Amino acid sequence: MSDCRVALLTGGKSGEREVSLASGKGAREALEEAGFTVTSLDPAEKEDLKSLIDGPFDVAFLCLHGKWGEDGTVQGFLETIGLPYIGSGVWSSALAMDKVKSKLYYERDGIPTPPSVSLQAGDSYDVDEIVAKLGEHCVVKPGTEGSALGVFIVEGAEAVAEAIEKAFAIDSEILIERYIKGKELTVAVIGDDEVEALPIIEIVPKSEFYDYESKYAPGGSQHLCPAPLSEETTRMVQDLAVRAHRALSCKGVSRSDFILEDDGRCWTLETNTIPGMTGTSLLPDAARAAGISFPELCTRLIGYALA
Repeated sequence: MSDCRVALLTGGKSGEREVSLASGKGAREALEEAGFTVTSLDPAEKEDLKSLIDGPFDVAFLCLHGKWGEDGTVQGFLETIGLPYIGSGVWSSALAMDKVKSKLYYERDGIPTPPSVSLQAGDSYDVDEIVAKLGEHCVVKPGTEGSALGVFIVEGAEAVAEAIEKAFAIDSEILIERYIKGKELTVAVIGDDEVEALPIIEIVPKSEFYDYESKYAPGGSQHLCPAPLSEETTRMVQDLAVRAHRALSCKGVSRSDFILEDDGRCWTLETNTIPGMTGTSLLPDAARAAGISFPELCTRLIGYALA
């Protein structure tokens, strides 16, 4: 592995570019500590894409978040040039990025997910009907964005209607879900054919929910890892994470987010195929709680890719 030449893809063109650059910085430090030869490349730059094609690389380490990076597009490019890469393949990446279609696969496999309504740009809709189905308290979000970009927690038909219009300004497909109050949990899953769920993290955000600032601002949230849950609940939530990973055909690594109600019901929100690698990111935190250092985690992800 010490001779392995890594193309670290970071930056990109999505609304999460700055987060991606921060992830790339964190991953580069860990990869170099592990002994890899690392070259950072930005897919937003055509010259860097040409270098990716021409360069003598053995594997691509992806730190791209959002569209044009986490959604299967870069994965397809890497498949075309024959370069192995960490994480999920084209189809799985595209599926996990689409929150509306992901829910269909959760439901098919009996994975509980909040009741919802999806809308495409140009659809006619009745806000009163949506509220009658989902309740007054709703979560409105773009269908294909990450990092809680454009997520609105609102109450009442008027506020729901306003949030729908704001979400449509970000994406052509949106998702409206019933708001569920409870603990915010996240579980990373790593592995190749055999997978394991890492320790559960309970996220305690300083704001109303785990929004963009809570995710990335220092002190924006507190991570409790392992989450203070009973053994039975821990096993149940970790099992849901593995089931979500498999339902979407993820490979190498994923991180699924959940809401745990006080009555013990757990709801699956979404699955991320390229979790963050910043200093405040959840995947490295969970790995450390499992006794896996950041450099070892990166080494494992590359091992899965090369296998």
